[in-house]
Amino acid sequence: MKTELVRFEDVGKTYITGSVPYEALHDVNLTIDEGEMVVILGPSGAGKSTLLNLVGGLDGATKGRIFFGEDEITAFDDKRLGKFRAKDVGIIFQFYNLVPTLTALENVSLMQDLGLDIMDPEEALDMVGLSGQKDKFPSQLSGGQQQRVSIARAIAKKPRLLLCDEPTGALDSKTGNEVLKILKEQSSIHHRTVVMVTHNNLFKEIADKVVIVKNGTVENIEINEHPKEPEELGD
Repeated sequence: MKTELVRFEDVGKTYITGSVPYEALHDVNLTIDEGEMVVILGPSGAGKSTLLNLVGGLDGATKGRIFFGEDEITAFDDKRLGKFRAKDVGIIFQFYNLVPTLTALENVSLMQDLGLDIMDPEEALDMVGLSGQKDKFPSQLSGGQQQRVSIARAIAKKPRLLLCDEPTGALDSKTGNEVLKILKEQSSIHHRTVVMVTHNNLFKEIADKVVIVKNGTVENIEINEHPKEPEELGD
């Protein structure tokens, strides 16, 4: 039986640029279940990244309510929201955001500075296939290896929710598929909820749920009964 993790109820987000309001999202209703792999698709400017930021409490809704489990995160004050992001949300960006003067192991170990009960950083690197590269600096690693370090850093704090913003955008297709395989395993094996924004329509084939965003709202939600494995993409 599926357990609901995230729920949006009539959510909207408006930004004010100078004195001009810009409605980035409106009338969004959405549920995301525990352990699901969710892909958010849509054209540039449709509101995909805004939706991702709202899912993880990185930005606040202008209207409507957002729930994480039984808690309404739209009612959190700044302190509680900060604790939620630190404990429950891992983030993976298109560009790896590694500290260049720290080794792979030291980059992952940064999560300890948050005062959280994190997994052994070496275990996190092993999970992404980089145990043999732990003493290398980012400049000594390929783009795919750097992205895997960033994934290890995100999963080290054992988040319930893993947010990915174009995580393969800077990688070639083969390396990108290797990264997708790791993210897919976080969902299917480790039961973390993975929410990924992408421009690549192929990626919907590996998702449990596909959220189509257009003109600032969720236009359609597709359930994939038989998701593919990343290595099958393009077959």
